[in-house]
Amino acid sequence: MMERLRLQGPKTASDSDFWPNFSLFLHNAYRPRTATLHFQYAKRYAHCLATNNLSTLKTLPTCKRLNVMKALSTLAKFTGVYDDFKGLLKAHGLKWTVNTDDVIIARLLKYSSNGANQNTLFEWIRSVKQKIPDFAMFIDFMIATGQRFDEALSAYNLIVQLANEGKLGEYYNAEQRVLEHFRFRSIFLRRTKKVFISFVSRELVEAMSSKGSTLTRDMIIKRVQRLHLKQSFADIHEFYATRATKHLTPLEIDFIQGRTSATVFMRNYFNPTWISDLKDRTLKNANKLLELASKN
Repeated sequence: MMERLRLQGPKTASDSDFWPNFSLFLHNAYRPRTATLHFQYAKRYAHCLATNNLSTLKTLPTCKRLNVMKALSTLAKFTGVYDDFKGLLKAHGLKWTVNTDDVIIARLLKYSSNGANQNTLFEWIRSVKQKIPDFAMFIDFMIATGQRFDEALSAYNLIVQLANEGKLGEYYNAEQRVLEHFRFRSIFLRRTKKVFISFVSRELVEAMSSKGSTLTRDMIIKRVQRLHLKQSFADIHEFYATRATKHLTPLEIDFIQGRTSATVFMRNYFNPTWISDLKDRTLKNANKLLELASKN
């Protein structure tokens, strides 16, 4: 199916250009970290696509298997054999969905094993904020908005940058207390993950504007690693979604966190501007979450 790959080794100029061109294709379509991950997995498992045999993928852990499938999907699109790839997935019984039961059980076990409890995340937040004060506002920002780590980092840095340039009004609507992510499509409207707005208090935005400094993913990850702490940033995203049910509907939480489903209602009818108290309830929820995290 993929003779054009010549996986035994490049023998012509076009062969030697294949992987660099594929890398360029990925970086034009995805964020750098995602592009790099897809490239690494695609190159490592390209033989599965070339031999029409995806059996190896069945032996991989669920998360890794899905990442490999995504990587091979991009490789199949690049080489023009995507329809064949979809047939291979079906023939091998491979699906994109994850068993919901397994996901829920994994979440239940996460904080019930090794003596962990519901306060584990709060202890982690307190440890990081106390030992690395430079990250305190960023963590509060994640708690208040419920954004994913990369989205929160992009938003945080954009606030700091625009505030320094005197252009924060292009991003933060102070009157409505909303960060308008949709004005920066290339940053926040990605292929599969999109976030359009975040309601944030003036106090938090002003604090980030006046005291915040630009952060990088590597800087944050490495400094937390040096403390021998887990990377629990994704748990903040989960914490927000779970606790927010006291103030917001599941549909509103999905919208705030950037999960825009393809349902007929979401695609054709849902308009948050018609929900007059959405801002007040979202900000109230943010205050409660920040208070809960600080108390514990």
